[in-house]
Amino acid sequence: MSSSAEENLSRIYTINLGKAWLTPRYRRTDRVVNMIRGFAEKHMKSNLVKLDQELNRHVWKKGKANPPRRLRVRMTKDEDGVVVVSPYEEVIKKDSDKSEAIDEQAELEPAQEPLPDTEKVQDEKLNEQSDTEEKDPKESSKGKKKTAAKKTKGKKTKK
Repeated sequence: MSSSAEENLSRIYTINLGKAWLTPRYRRTDRVVNMIRGFAEKHMKSNLVKLDQELNRHVWKKGKANPPRRLRVRMTKDEDGVVVVSPYEEVIKKDSDKSEAIDEQAELEPAQEPLPDTEKVQDEKLNEQSDTEEKDPKESSKGKKKTAAKKTKGKKTKK
């Protein structure tokens, strides 16, 4: 390969980090960092690997015991042979595109009818309550009579 073709070689990978769960909890994130470095060395064929600060923060976000199981990264190789590993940013763009589409839909939809006044709603609730009170309180919807007294459980007391 010529030096111009190797200049700023950039690739996008998804790294599966599930094997980090074979190590003890207190060493998992340390192992994830080493796994990322090893993956970059293997696939980009360079021993000089640097992790981006943003990627490092993402890996350590949940602490030492709970690193992510999978990472989407961009690996860029300079003309000096230094590989810089950074998080893949298209995921963030897709989320922002979705939010923009939702905003556009909200603008296109016609305004909804205003909600009824709270007084009207309260009056309707009072009317519904009065209608239910007019029914026979002793019978429920199944036709059984309700008992007012509760049965006591346990020992009987002497009087």
